[in-house]
Amino acid sequence: MNILVTGGSGFIGTHLVSDLLKEGHRVLIYDRQRSETYPGLCIVGDIRDREKLADSMHGVDAVYHLAAEHRDDVRPVSLYYEVNVGGAENVVYALGKNGVKRLIFTSTVALYGLNPGEPDENSPAKPFNDYGWSKYKAEVVFNRWVEGDDTRCLAIVRPAVIFGERNRGNVYNLLSQVASDRFIMVGSGKNKKSMGYVLNLSRFLTILARINPGRHTYNYADKPDLSTEELVTTALKAFGRSHRINFRIPYAIGLLGGYAFDLLAKITGRTCPVSSIRIKKFCADTRVCAERLKEIGFIPPYSLTDGLSRMIASDFPSHQAVGPPPAETAS
Repeated sequence: MNILVTGGSGFIGTHLVSDLLKEGHRVLIYDRQRSETYPGLCIVGDIRDREKLADSMHGVDAVYHLAAEHRDDVRPVSLYYEVNVGGAENVVYALGKNGVKRLIFTSTVALYGLNPGEPDENSPAKPFNDYGWSKYKAEVVFNRWVEGDDTRCLAIVRPAVIFGERNRGNVYNLLSQVASDRFIMVGSGKNKKSMGYVLNLSRFLTILARINPGRHTYNYADKPDLSTEELVTTALKAFGRSHRINFRIPYAIGLLGGYAFDLLAKITGRTCPVSSIRIKKFCADTRVCAERLKEIGFIPPYSLTDGLSRMIASDFPSHQAVGPPPAETAS
């Protein structure tokens, strides 16, 4: 199968391209940045350039749409809508121009909002930020597309927080703080977080290349969920530290500090490592129901603790107290 992966130079995209190639597919990447891993497969282009995007889909059988603005601190916020919603409209245009009828879209669990309980795929959307709203509106665009032809195939995957080796996102920042003894627990730490290991998500996405016609929506998270405290104590154990969290501050004080950093960022024009939205997200209960993965028979190759151990062994070799990561079994 000929497959185009938008955003294929990124963290998840690179693992996905690798898995698709192992499955024997012919893969092209469309991304603003040339892929460091697969430079020869990369078309450098912006998702907002619909004609170049359409040209890149010539002869393609399926599209994985991963390209997005997703950081917490994107400015101006209109970029979320230009890239995520406008980009979705451009993907639909390019699909139609090339007669492509198979699309896999990575959305987000952020569209459920903070502290939503444990929503399933039929739960209402209640985004708490512009990123969540833009992804929800992108889903609306793709839903209209699939409803226009009963031979079209659409899979929407809503991943929870995804982590893994060489990713410098929120999980890495947390592990870095734990490794350097700079971690401070804000709040009780009892809030639970749905998360996913990148090699598991990549494997699941690869399976969706051959989805049947119609619309299919999946929350993605590796179960069971860990609380923030369990996540930190798992890291402490891997680093060979005491399993006790030494420093804690109440949520209200942490949030006040976040607002202070927001003000500092506004005054200086610089991005700060702490913000009110990051404090809110850290202390929120962000579980999602992922039972539908079981219903279709998907078994992730790694557990959450396996994934964390692999990431620590790879990215914190001077701190870890465990051996090297286990041999890779995902294919």
